[in-house]
Amino acid sequence: MTVSNSKQAALCGAWPSPISAAIVAAGATPLSQVALDGADAYWLAGRASEGGRTTLLRQRGADVREMTPAPFNVRTRVHEYGGGALLVADGTVYFSHFADNRLYMAADGAAPVALTAEGDMRYADFVLDRQRRRLVSVGERHAGAGHPVNTICAVGLDGAFAVLVEGSDFYAAPRLSPDGSQLAWLSWDHPRMPWQGTELWLADVDAGGALVNRRLVAGGADEAVCQPEWSPAGVLHFVSDRSGWWNLYRVAAGAPEPLCARAAEFGMPHWSFGGAMYGFRSEHEIVCTYIENGVSRLAQLSSASGKLQLIANPYEEIRDLRVAGSVIALLGGAPTIALELARIDLAIGLNPGGHEVLARSIDHLPDAGYLSVPESITYPTSGQRLAHAFFYPPQSARYQAAPGSKAPLMVISHGGPTSMATNTLKLATQYWTSRGFAVLDVNYGGSSGFGRAYRDALKGQWGVIDVDDCVAGARHLAARGLVDADRLVIRGGSAGGLTTLCALTFHDVFKAGASYYGVSDLKGLDNDSHKFESHYNEYLIAPQPQAEALYQLRSPINHADRLKRPMIFFQGLDDKVVPPQQSEVMVEALRAAGVPVAYLTLEGEGHGFRKADSIVRTLEAELYFYRRIFGIEAPEALAPVAIDNLPAAA
Repeated sequence: MTVSNSKQAALCGAWPSPISAAIVAAGATPLSQVALDGADAYWLAGRASEGGRTTLLRQRGADVREMTPAPFNVRTRVHEYGGGALLVADGTVYFSHFADNRLYMAADGAAPVALTAEGDMRYADFVLDRQRRRLVSVGERHAGAGHPVNTICAVGLDGAFAVLVEGSDFYAAPRLSPDGSQLAWLSWDHPRMPWQGTELWLADVDAGGALVNRRLVAGGADEAVCQPEWSPAGVLHFVSDRSGWWNLYRVAAGAPEPLCARAAEFGMPHWSFGGAMYGFRSEHEIVCTYIENGVSRLAQLSSASGKLQLIANPYEEIRDLRVAGSVIALLGGAPTIALELARIDLAIGLNPGGHEVLARSIDHLPDAGYLSVPESITYPTSGQRLAHAFFYPPQSARYQAAPGSKAPLMVISHGGPTSMATNTLKLATQYWTSRGFAVLDVNYGGSSGFGRAYRDALKGQWGVIDVDDCVAGARHLAARGLVDADRLVIRGGSAGGLTTLCALTFHDVFKAGASYYGVSDLKGLDNDSHKFESHYNEYLIAPQPQAEALYQLRSPINHADRLKRPMIFFQGLDDKVVPPQQSEVMVEALRAAGVPVAYLTLEGEGHGFRKADSIVRTLEAELYFYRRIFGIEAPEALAPVAIDNLPAAA
């Protein structure tokens, strides 16, 4: 390896970096749920410094104002993953407050007032029924033992309450027609997840506000429908994967009609409420975003001709797209752009030559010399398949690998497992690459963004296909000479934690790993999981009773004697999705087996860490752990972590 005279040669993994864990925690403001109301733009912003509180901001002209000051926390836990916690209409904000699950209303300039009483209800995904002065919402009642009961309900602005639709296990996306005469919604039942099969229903709204003449429009056990929306003239549109790809349709003469047949994804799995990938500029002009090969595009679709025209923009990940006339608001990111809220005005054409940034998740980026730009790679994996990933080489403005040395590789297995990795700039990734680690962010079989067949590759194969694709990715890079085959690590959260544990238990490629609130016991996951995911394993593994043997075969906790690689575990003590005992049982097994293991618990954290001090502690602990395991000496001062079965540091 040739060493540049402009950079110092140093051991990869030990490079000093200006991207500290504190910068990662303080610099990244989670942005979500964009809304447009006239000329005003609204969005949610996470406040890690305030215990992970989520607040609503509004931009009006040049003025940005916080609409929900502390202690209000705009968040809901319907389906546990939440989303859809706010609605803005006619200058009034309606939102769910996380602390008490009540709905609140805040007129412009006024303090929020409660619409609902204290009780056992949670709400999400609201739409305003102006004629009847009420919100139509997904409701979730938590009363007594057992799973909650989900409905579509109406909440009057005077506090009145009525159930409109009930009987299905789950509901989403109630959408009222422009004239208020019809309501569309999605429903599905166990054991399906919403990306397996949902039903799109339509009903008339009678004079008293009840639903009559209910009829099934689209969907079923093997067709996943998402994001129903009404055009300005009252034509129902939706996204369906009936072709094998999530494409746009409209209801014409009572039947679905495709608008743009394309091997691309115009929809995403319904993990949370309120997402949007299209909206109406006019009756026959749809602004949409779609994903091809893991990368987002922005376009305008003519519903009359089916012509799709790209809209110029700098983003390769686009979500939360909102459209109001010629104005677009969206959350976008790219390899050199951290997630940001942008507004684009199409009144000056589809190639406007610029966009206005309203908010950034990171206000001040590190010097570009410390930022690694990923390469999109495709590589062979098991079963003569191809897998996809983003590869980040190590990058520093001051350091490079010493002659003859190679970078340690961190393979990231995303959660879900039906979600997807994107290439948007993330300081949490750059934290590693700027210290001399290479990173491979894997979209293994089962990930979204590559069509239904790729997503269904994981059917019955969780803990196999995902693991194979992570293992194959690490081997692919090592064979190309890009990383150190003796310093390969894998990390993952939630479902990615199972992938991590299986990779370390059943394969000998990785030398260490980190599990963030990960699954270790599949049977235990069935016993402990919340309603939304309580039957997910029937798709990922097998229905009962066939699943029992596979649970035994694939659960790492049952094969602790085969796990000889050091691991560190991180667990929120308030996690209801993957309860702490999932981590604790595995940690105890490793301790008993004499394998080096560290375990950090975090009070007040659930499934995913929101607090700044939690983010700092976990990042630094993971780095400390790898440096101890691989004997990497570095001048960086890190808080020590107790590692069982490993001699204390000198």
